[in-house]
This record gives sequence, structure tokens and C-alpha cells, in this order.
Amino acid sequence: MLGKYFQKPTQEESDRVPPGQYLTKGFPVLTYGATPQVSTDNWKFRVWGLAKAKIFTWQDFMALPQHEFTADFHCVTRWSKLDVKWTGIKVTDFMELIEVDPKAAYVMEHCYGGYTTNISMPDFVREENFFAFKLFGEPLPAEHGGPLRLVVPHLYAWKSAKWINGLEFLEHEELGFWEGNGYHQRGEPWAEERYSNF
Repeated sequence: MLGKYFQKPTQEESDRVPPGQYLTKGFPVLTYGATPQVSTDNWKFRVWGLAKAKIFTWQDFMALPQHEFTADFHCVTRWSKLDVKWTGIKVTDFMELIEVDPKAAYVMEHCYGGYTTNISMPDFVREENFFAFKLFGEPLPAEHGGPLRLVVPHLYAWKSAKWINGLEFLEHEELGFWEGNGYHQRGEPWAEERYSNF
């Protein structure tokens, strides 16, 4: 299995691959439950909680500055893919459109299909984080989170929520789906924060 689908990083790659990870030769698709199929015509994105409530359309997102991103991608199931190429919108650019209460310390990411995952504000509002709508130059496939997913390169991939459709701003940490089922609250790959320390 290791040789067919995965390989150990070379010496040159080793400083980019966190402990316990192998490089994938493809781009595995891991999903809990059915894959939502949402057209951009019907897609909506909501902001609420400790933020002024607001709803965005696909056109609202597409009007924001678009950038090309190349980022390494690390899954908690021990595979990594280097140099993934995305097109998307910086989280920091999106945040300029919303009014967030200074008391907000956490964000709950909400998705079509009911998936949720939590992230702290410092981990969320980073220059390298983005909402992706293209993968390797093509519209983001549904199996990889299309039409839009969040990408948080410095944390394990379950924090990069697929099919994202909303952000709930919170004063106190609440656990999302995998965090409530035993995964670590933060998920930092270089520290191997795979499972909860509770």
C-alpha cells in the first residue's frame, strides 16, 4: 500500500512533511456522509453570532480580489500533498466586509451537509488562509469541497472545511464535529495534535 499510493518524503522534502506523514501520489477524498451538490446559483454564505448578521451570494464572493495560492496540505490520517495549487479569496480580505465583536475569540465553520469545525480567531485570521473555488486551475470539484472550501494550511485538513457556507463567531470555544468525536481542538501537524488531550 505504501509504495502504490504513498511514499516516504525524500531528504529534500523532509523539512516540509510533518512527523508521521507520508506523501500521497494522488489527492485522496475523505468525507463523512454524503457529498453535497450545491450550484453557485443557489449557494449562500452566512455570518452570525458575535458579528453583524449578513448573507453573501456567490457573486459577492467573486467580486473580492482573487489570488493564486500554492500550499502544502496535511491530513490527520497521515498523508500529505505538497504544492497544491488553488485559486481563492484571502480570509483577511473577506473579514474586511464584516463587523465582528472584539469579544469573538473563536469561529465555528458551518457547511452544507451539516459538518462543523471550530478554529480560534488567531488561527483563522492569517494572511495565508483562503477560501478556495479552484483546484489546479479547474472549478473545485464537489468531492474536494466545491463550490467553496476554506483552506487553513498550517492546521490538519479537517479544519479546512469543505462546502463551507457560514461562520459563527463565538466568545468561548465550542467543539465541531470531529473535535466532539475525539480529535484535537486545534490540530497542528508539526506537534501531531491528532487527538483530544481531554
